[in-house]
Amino acid sequence: MASERPRPTRRGEIEEILERKAGGVAETRDEADKYTVLGAARRDTFANWLTPVEEHFVCHRNDIPEADADAWRIALTGDASGTLSMASLGEEYPAVAVAHTMECAGNGRGQHRPETGSVQWGFEAAATSLWTGAPVSSVLRAHGVDPDGGAGSDGRWLTAVGGDPSDGDDVFARSIPLSKAFDDCVLAYEMNGDPLPREHGFPVRLIVPGWYGVNNVKWVEELRVTDSMVTEGSLDRPGEHAYWQQVAYRIHPRGVEPEANDSVSEVDTWEQLEGAVEHPYTFDANVKSVIGTPDGESPVSAGERVEIRGVAWAGDDRVDRVELSTDGGETWADAELFGPDYAGAWRLFRYDWRPDAGEYELLSRATDERGRRQPARISGPDAWRDALDEDAFPWNEGGYAANAYEPNGVRVEVAEMTEEIDPEES
Repeated sequence: MASERPRPTRRGEIEEILERKAGGVAETRDEADKYTVLGAARRDTFANWLTPVEEHFVCHRNDIPEADADAWRIALTGDASGTLSMASLGEEYPAVAVAHTMECAGNGRGQHRPETGSVQWGFEAAATSLWTGAPVSSVLRAHGVDPDGGAGSDGRWLTAVGGDPSDGDDVFARSIPLSKAFDDCVLAYEMNGDPLPREHGFPVRLIVPGWYGVNNVKWVEELRVTDSMVTEGSLDRPGEHAYWQQVAYRIHPRGVEPEANDSVSEVDTWEQLEGAVEHPYTFDANVKSVIGTPDGESPVSAGERVEIRGVAWAGDDRVDRVELSTDGGETWADAELFGPDYAGAWRLFRYDWRPDAGEYELLSRATDERGRRQPARISGPDAWRDALDEDAFPWNEGGYAANAYEPNGVRVEVAEMTEEIDPEES
């Protein structure tokens, strides 16, 4: 079982990242003192479409490897064969850029009551960047993988293995459907036009547009194509193989140990929650929104026009609608969607507001193209799937995939407008 004992090297990593990101991120509480976790330091990060690298959240469990790009190799295994160098990745394959809203699957864990898990994220673990690299489809085709060849009833899977050294016996490995890998995934070596920073996966990271961050494996050293997800003993290496796929990042009620599956026929996280999979896996992101401005700290004066601006995303699905409430959810009005519109990336929204003096609670709730709307709150621990019928997201033991809108609201105090006195009239 993967260890959750404290990791002494974590503190040094955090201090180095804080210095390099120059105030764009802040440390997030980790009760296990195990994970390197930093989230956006300011709410106004969520008022812009592109997230600067300095404001992009960071989350990993093992030490950052000392990687040499010239020596780094990716092994192609299973139904694929061969070895891929960073030089060949950049020179022999087309370079593409994808916009991807990456959200930690534990984003919102800190909003669960009682608390669950170790990393107590609020809403700060989400960001959108442009990732440049080689299409996974091109790499796999060149290494003998036919996307339509050999398949079980639920299709084939691509397992990515990270090269980050564990202080336990576990290997960080995650599986995604081969169909998704061929559709839009990228082996990225640049982030917002610059080489990948060490904490974001240098020299190469798997990017899975629209899917939770855990699927976007950093420091990729192996890509394995098989007829099943990673299960215990399925990799040609020592150690525990399946923890991060079959145990962690599964959504389940308190006290449950989910059974491992070779494959599942439904990867939409919300469909799984509604009953398609017994204990859902965290694949594509649930519909969600965050208000970026006003931030609840900067002054707002009565009578002034205030643009409420934020972002909304829905994984593989499109955002269809965002509604705004300025009275704590009593009434709602439609916001305007605007700006870039790319699959797998969030949309900007805005709403003009001219408030009177007073205190206000601003809320946003998004609806995806399938008509699924953010629930209001996170349930208590005993509700489980019944919570969905009560406008609540199910409390779950790992605190995963939460998308309730009430915890993400912002309280704004609007001051009386003060009139400036003309000195000539005084």
